[in-house]
Amino acid sequence: MVSWYNIPMEAIDKISMLEQKIETLEGLAAKQAEQIAKMDALIKYYEEQLLLSKRRQFGTSSEQLDAEMLQQLSIFNEAEALADQSLPEPELEEITYKRKKQKGKREQDLSGLPVERIEYELSPGERLCPECGDPMEDIGVHVRRELKLIPAKVVVVEHAEHTYACRPCGQAGDHTPMVTADAPRPLISGSLASPSLVAHLMTQKYQNGLPLYRLEKGFQFDGVNISRQTMANWIIICALNLLLSIYLLLITFLLKEPALHSDETTLQVLKEPGRDPRTKSYEWVYRTSGCAEHPIVIYDYKETRHRDHPKEFLKDFKGYLHTDGYDVYHGLPPDITIVGCWAHARRYWENLLKTIPKDKQAGSAAARGLDYIEKLFAFERAWKNLTPDERLEKRLASSKPVSDAFFTWCASLNAVPKSLLGQAVHYALSQQKYLENVWLDGRLELSNNRCERSVKPFVMGRKAWLFAATPDGATASSIVYSILETAKENGLRPFQYMQYLLETLPNTTTSGLEALLPWSDTLPDDCRAPR
Repeated sequence: MVSWYNIPMEAIDKISMLEQKIETLEGLAAKQAEQIAKMDALIKYYEEQLLLSKRRQFGTSSEQLDAEMLQQLSIFNEAEALADQSLPEPELEEITYKRKKQKGKREQDLSGLPVERIEYELSPGERLCPECGDPMEDIGVHVRRELKLIPAKVVVVEHAEHTYACRPCGQAGDHTPMVTADAPRPLISGSLASPSLVAHLMTQKYQNGLPLYRLEKGFQFDGVNISRQTMANWIIICALNLLLSIYLLLITFLLKEPALHSDETTLQVLKEPGRDPRTKSYEWVYRTSGCAEHPIVIYDYKETRHRDHPKEFLKDFKGYLHTDGYDVYHGLPPDITIVGCWAHARRYWENLLKTIPKDKQAGSAAARGLDYIEKLFAFERAWKNLTPDERLEKRLASSKPVSDAFFTWCASLNAVPKSLLGQAVHYALSQQKYLENVWLDGRLELSNNRCERSVKPFVMGRKAWLFAATPDGATASSIVYSILETAKENGLRPFQYMQYLLETLPNTTTSGLEALLPWSDTLPDDCRAPR
């Protein structure tokens, strides 16, 4: 046994120094290991983002999974064991580019169009037989069809209001009785604007995405000079003075529905008071759910994305509201139950799966998460024809157990927070109580895609006309979009319906507005789209 008393002090000092150096090196090694782990996680995160970016740039934008990916998802028994095995699985159709000719489709497509027939016949002299000279008989007709386009034509319409006076009364008395023939009120006093012209401008800009400067050039080619400023003024005046009454009435009916959808998108308005022209404004979209008898789509322009806007708009609404995970909706009054979007939750797992090589997707956490959610959507497709009560019963028996298993599994994962897996898990668990609200009522939907489809027309139009010049222009755009999209949802022809409104509203009282709504039975047949 070595006694420390027999070891020289110099050796003891060296041993102490070595121990300190070892401790320092161990601490440095631990820090380096921690740093390496962080760098590995960061590299993995950037690799995921790079792969996802490439997929977004060069891959398909559809959320529908291909057949191969769907086959890879059906590998877990947990969801299968909890599912209703007696339900028939929805059939997957292979999508090809080969068109199957539908018999009689051309006749069906042309049945609602007027027909102009041109007969090509021989004259009596040309009908003589070239061999014997006897008259030849008509033994058949070959008919070919083509579609003829008649371009729009601008016509000046003069409204001549005749006034009549009684000359005998004027000669015999101190005044002359006069009567003027009735004429419809002008759309805009002192203006050349007509209902058909303004309806054309509105549908071309908001339905077909043509900016006003293109419409201006088009009119010039036809010999008509209407500046884009004049067109914009006509649209704003008609929207704020006439169409606003229909817009507000649609909102009244919308807020009476038991379930709604909501979403929002950006909008640039150049001349907002006290704001930089580059500042983003927002277009809030509210619409009815699939359970509504009459579909309604409302666009609401606001300067910001603040939580007060949906709170103010929905102050008279009580029911279910489908939304994405945006937290401004979570501060609404307790009378409004927020229903989360399972499609948004699915996108996180789908994006994660896209970053994994195909040979490694099977058995991955991404595939497993997608398997749970795809099972829920498969159930919904199988139950689409059920009544709300029947659907609710099926959901509680089959979908809710799958949902419970999914959230339990998510909570068991130890995912790096900033990774795509961590983001998928975080979204699912943070939105759990809202996602599970879909099991409260059979009328509710699994996703907010219905509202996203209503946002798309506005987004596509915005790519063409880019911005609104003034707040009045943005408000007018919201009103026109709301009426046109609601008309389309109710099976109406947008131009014909808008023209009918602009013809009728100047001569309509408040009590007659309901007869002008898109689902009214009193609308002219010309407003209804062919089925």
